Amino acid sequence: MEILTKVLIGLIAAIHCYILWLEMFAWETEGKKAFKGALAPELFKPTKTLAANQGLYNGFLAAGLIWTFFIYDAFWKDNVAVFFLSCVAIAGIYRTVTASRKIFFIQTLPALAALACVLLK
Repeated sequence: MEILTKVLIGLIAAIHCYILWLEMFAWETEGKKAFKGALAPELFKPTKTLAANQGLYNGFLAAGLIWTFFIYDAFWKDNVAVFFLSCVAIAGIYRTVTASRKIFFIQTLPALAALACVLLK
């Protein structure tokens, strides 16, 4: 269970690092491809700063999850993981309800699975 938990947390952190890159540095290029149909092409330039801000928050989520790999006290490691996984899951639920159901499978479900692994070990 420990290995599965670490793999899931690592995967979720990697996804959020990718989102950070996409929203902060590639919004007008790769962002247009990733969010095709969700946002009119002419809106990417004027929303660049907004997207970068969102990317920064995704980076904080990734940093918190990565931090769990360096915490040696099991109690604190689990609590930090629960906090950041809960943040990811809640953000995913909100985005699923307000933007795209696809987000449930990309963000919410992996976070809930990792959260279950942390809580059940």
